[in-house]
Amino acid sequence: MKTREEFLFEEAPVTRAVLSLVIPTIISQLITVVYNMADTFFVGQIGDPNQVAAVSLCMPAFVFLTGLANLFGIGGSSLMARSLGRGERQKARQTAAFSIWTAAAVSLLYGLGLLLVRRTLLPALGADSQTFDFCCQYMFWTVTVGALPTVMNQALAHLVRSAGHASQASFGVALGGILNILLDPVFIFGLRLEVAGAAIATMLSNVLATLYYLVLLRGKGYAQDISFHPRYYTWGAGIPREVLLVGLPSFLMNVMGVLSNVTINKLMSGYSNAAVAGIGVAKKIDMLSFAIATGMSQGVLPLIGYNYSSRNIKRMKAALKTDFLFSFFIALAGTVFLFTCAGPIVRAFIDDPETVSYGGLFQKIICITGPCISVTMLAITTFQSVGKKLQPMALSLLRKGGLDIPFMLLMNRLLGVKGIVWATPIADMGAMLAAIVLFIPFWRHLNSELSPTPGA
Repeated sequence: MKTREEFLFEEAPVTRAVLSLVIPTIISQLITVVYNMADTFFVGQIGDPNQVAAVSLCMPAFVFLTGLANLFGIGGSSLMARSLGRGERQKARQTAAFSIWTAAAVSLLYGLGLLLVRRTLLPALGADSQTFDFCCQYMFWTVTVGALPTVMNQALAHLVRSAGHASQASFGVALGGILNILLDPVFIFGLRLEVAGAAIATMLSNVLATLYYLVLLRGKGYAQDISFHPRYYTWGAGIPREVLLVGLPSFLMNVMGVLSNVTINKLMSGYSNAAVAGIGVAKKIDMLSFAIATGMSQGVLPLIGYNYSSRNIKRMKAALKTDFLFSFFIALAGTVFLFTCAGPIVRAFIDDPETVSYGGLFQKIICITGPCISVTMLAITTFQSVGKKLQPMALSLLRKGGLDIPFMLLMNRLLGVKGIVWATPIADMGAMLAAIVLFIPFWRHLNSELSPTPGA
């Protein structure tokens, strides 16, 4: 008898299968955005632009943790889904164990490393005498102490989703987000810890979400294909290479996103701390569009990978078409909302006239290419789900770093502070065009790809 997950991947109506996987993923991604925005929102209620700026300045170092989680989580989930599609359960367990333990070790080293170099790193990120101490407090709790639970929370969500447990994976992510929202005012205002309180709340919420996954995987039915038992840990069977190379594009996208944020913060700091705070708020708000695109693409990844490996190409293509239509039109609606409501949304975060002025303008510019992001993200995830390496890597580098950083530097000289922000939609448009160019031949020749273990 087939399991519920096997029925979902193999026989359930395509629209039902897609919605069953992507709706929980979108919800969890949106809650993640809300809890990422919560720190900025609650710190903003203090009324100190320097503390809001500190949260923005530390965000690249914190976002890097998501890159680590994606490296092992997306790389591991892709290989797990393809292994399950071929009936290789032992390899699926080995993949999970490798991803979990290696991610844990790397995150611990990263957190310790940033603690040792913080006095050099923070000024390089744009911290000045007014924001340095706030940055130190925020980074200590979110990165030094919080690196392990933050990475494990997200990586485990990817692995649980790859086994077909989308709702359980999304609940864990949502749990962390809701807890952070509840804990923020307690630590910031109740205990009067201000920006340090926001950081502690974030760290604790990720700890509790990670504990949820550990308890879940000890339950009957969930640890069948996802194991963190050391006996399954291996550097053999080509697992490290496949996990790291497939997850690398998502990791690079986050790393380049970090460099992009560092660049934009450094350029903005040349104008004022209010400009830094404004772009920080605008980028947090625009994460709504990115969350929708990410949820739509990552949610359908196991369905695509499973059917590709089992050679059910017709079902795979139907899933892609369905997911694309949902993703594009939802992103379009989100763009309209963020553009028309820019001023009131930014003002809800901080009631500082100069910051609101900057933030409202920046949000209108950044959000206009929301549908472009949905196209690019689906293309990247599709290539990852079938084991491709070069195409998603190229698109990831184009979208973040390859186009936006050069344009930031150029547009800053030409148009000043507005020009810096216009580099983001220019890069998103360019990445979408590249995604279309790469995806069309892949789509046309999909039926002729008969290799059971697709290469790069």
